[in-house]
Amino acid sequence: MANQTIAQYPKGDRSILIPLLQDIQDEFGYLPEDVLMEAAAHIGMPLSSIYGVATFYNQFRLTPLGKNIIRVCRGTACHVKNSANILFGLESALNLKPGQTSRDKNFTLEVVSCIGACSIAPVICINDDYYGRITVKEIDKILKKYQPTPAKATNAKSPEVTK
Repeated sequence: MANQTIAQYPKGDRSILIPLLQDIQDEFGYLPEDVLMEAAAHIGMPLSSIYGVATFYNQFRLTPLGKNIIRVCRGTACHVKNSANILFGLESALNLKPGQTSRDKNFTLEVVSCIGACSIAPVICINDDYYGRITVKEIDKILKKYQPTPAKATNAKSPEVTK
């Protein structure tokens, strides 16, 4: 798949680096190292230079996102309403720092400048779900909604074998 994405771009043309990185990230959700090595060879650019561009721009990710992306608003209204405590509560509950993804790839924690829901500050957004006027006490209850459900054991007996 990555070969098809990369092959759409002219070989040896360094000017296409950013659109190429955007397309790779659209395909994989992040920029995998092996794909970046292919891109570097294709456009004739050192891998270190590609990493320089990928780490300079906030839009690019070098690690995969979790299934559930938690965005904590730290804008003025949320800051005044103690969103720092909400962030600390999420960090503690998930054992993550902003920008990190849980080992099970279920959660990614991010800090954003403004979610645009100032009237219900402090606000967090998990995927497309908004939680406003939240308190630290509510964090565990909210996170439980996004935990993977364990596989249910069946009590059905296996069929008997007849001869």
